[in-house]
Amino acid sequence: MKFYPYKRLNRPVTLRVTSVSLKLSDGTRDQLEIAAYSAQQQAVALGIAGHTDWVSATIGLSATLPPGANTLDAPWSDLCVLAVLTDGETNVRTSANLTLDAEDGRDWSGSLELFRDDHLGRASLAVYAVGTVDGVRGRSIAETDRSWIIDTVSDEPVRGLQLDVQKASFKRSSREWLQAYADAPWIADISARVPTVFVNTDVEGVIDLLDSNGSGVDSKVRDLLVAQMATDVWTAVFHGAIGDLEVEPGGGPVFPTDWQGEVLREMLPDVIPGVHVEEALRQVHRRRTGDSGWVELQTRIHYAAVRRADATKALAFVIRSLEQMNRESET
Repeated sequence: MKFYPYKRLNRPVTLRVTSVSLKLSDGTRDQLEIAAYSAQQQAVALGIAGHTDWVSATIGLSATLPPGANTLDAPWSDLCVLAVLTDGETNVRTSANLTLDAEDGRDWSGSLELFRDDHLGRASLAVYAVGTVDGVRGRSIAETDRSWIIDTVSDEPVRGLQLDVQKASFKRSSREWLQAYADAPWIADISARVPTVFVNTDVEGVIDLLDSNGSGVDSKVRDLLVAQMATDVWTAVFHGAIGDLEVEPGGGPVFPTDWQGEVLREMLPDVIPGVHVEEALRQVHRRRTGDSGWVELQTRIHYAAVRRADATKALAFVIRSLEQMNRESET
């Protein structure tokens, strides 16, 4: 939790996406269906229409400020509401002013335009209520507590970790760095825009097992294998995200705005339970950069990865299938 040296609203701004349209290279505009954005996931998928020639996207927005934002005795003036789109990968930030719907209301609406050339993958959309407080202009008095994810590539509006799974012969791969891991069944590459898992086709039977779609023991073993793979990946992406944090001038860590931020928000409640995610991030950062506590935290990180991967459920299914097979063989 952050502390501010001035009065603010004590509740967050509520943000909704109301429409999404794409401007195509021929000047026409495609109004996307409601399936392009999800209020539950708080995500927008601009790739859902399958266009490869879109130039820009216009996102319709509606924001509701908390009670007390525009009362006559409010300790601020010059109230305005800004939508801000931030891309941590391309370092592009786009903002748009929203307009008050009714003079005495709390609903603001408008739109924000983003250009495809400014973004490679995911960006983060937040809304800020800004005013003049104690004579200082531009102070944030409230903001969204959870940003929307604007994905310029995906065809499904989901905010969780998205993985790119690729098959490759590690021994003969054109990616020379894979050759050093020729005896590994899979390797996670977290340096890419989207975390990528390379599955080694040189390991006999692993591809057949992963591609199997039967309902017998093979399928349960496949699920267990996938759970193990997912555990490895969640562990890797957490370490990648926590090891690449920006730090404020005061020394505090800043949540990333891309998939790394989503990974941290997903796993931190299990790594440092019982505290707000921002405080959990500070504690983990202190342990990683300090003199002690980082090694002891590895058990919690592994536990968080196991939970994300549903490894316990996959193992239980395999055990039950084997027990059933043993009972049938004894009768």
